Amino acid sequence: MKISTIEPSEYDRAAELWEASVRATHDFVTEADLEVFRPLVRASFGEIAQLAGLRTDEGLLIGFIGVEDGNVEMLFLDPAYRGQGGGSLLLEHAFTSYAAVTVDVNEQNPQAIGFYEHHGFVRVSRSETDSTGKPYPILHLKRP
Repeated sequence: MKISTIEPSEYDRAAELWEASVRATHDFVTEADLEVFRPLVRASFGEIAQLAGLRTDEGLLIGFIGVEDGNVEMLFLDPAYRGQGGGSLLLEHAFTSYAAVTVDVNEQNPQAIGFYEHHGFVRVSRSETDSTGKPYPILHLKRP
């Protein structure tokens, strides 16, 4: 696996990865929520200052990470490649290349919480709703 930039021509593929990952890990998200989030996520790719993709050795985009002002805004991986170290590679890239130190994670996603805690993040606060006002509590994590 290797990390490289994501080209605008790959944003549709990245959006597909986002949705596949959400469906595999966010069982609390409804179809109606996906309809709302899908265009927001797709539009965000061109707005995130630091965006990197994870690729197979053959060049297939299988995951990505986006960082803004030191905050991991998104980290999503093709479910078929989970558990193979790709998420850790992306996060390490965010630490070393983008100076990432914080992340917000859904409280209802214990796998993600465990992943970030495994990488040294600790809980610093909690919000009752997500950034769109939906009733999905968010944990705010930081690397000391």
